[in-house]
Amino acid sequence: MLACMGYIVPELYGKWPGYLSPSQDLKFSDVPAGLAAISKVPTLGWVQILCFAGFIEGKDGLSWTNENPGDIGWKVITSSDPEMRQKKLAADLSNGRLAMVAIIGMFFQDGLTGSPWGDWDNYVDSPLRAFESELGVQDPIGFWDPLGLSTDGDVQTFNRRRAIEFKHGRVSMLACM
Repeated sequence: MLACMGYIVPELYGKWPGYLSPSQDLKFSDVPAGLAAISKVPTLGWVQILCFAGFIEGKDGLSWTNENPGDIGWKVITSSDPEMRQKKLAADLSNGRLAMVAIIGMFFQDGLTGSPWGDWDNYVDSPLRAFESELGVQDPIGFWDPLGLSTDGDVQTFNRRRAIEFKHGRVSMLACM
C-alpha cells in the first residue's frame, strides 16, 4: 500500500525540498517519478534504505514463530475482540492483495510507456492496437489479449481464434444452464 502511495503522492503534492545527495548535487526534484527513479538514487542511498528497512523489520528480533499472524500489537489494525480482529485482518489482507495488483499495474504501465502516468494514446507500438476495430472490443479495456497471441497481426489466425472463442463461449453458456 505504501508503494502505491509512493507512486502517487509526489505527482499530486510535489517532492521534498532540498538535496537527496548534497555531495552529488542531486535534489529531490531532480529524481523522476516511477521506475526511472531507481537509476537516479545513489548506491549509498539504496544501502541506507535497505539498512533502515532491516532495522525496522528486525528491531524486536526476527521470530518466525508468530502465533498471531498479522497482529503487530497496534489495535487500530487488530482488536482485542476475536471476531472484530478476524474481520479487520481479512480486510487488511484483501486491501494488501489489491495494493500488490495495483503497484504491478503501475510498474507495467511505466515500463511500457516510459512514464508512471503514461498516455496510452502515445504508445503507438502497442500490440493492443492491431485489432482495435474488431468485434468484441469494448470500453474501457479495448482489445484484450493478455497473452499477446495476436501481436503478429495475422488476420487469418485472429479470425480462427475469434471463431473458437465464440464456440467456447456458447458451450460455457450451455454448461451454466
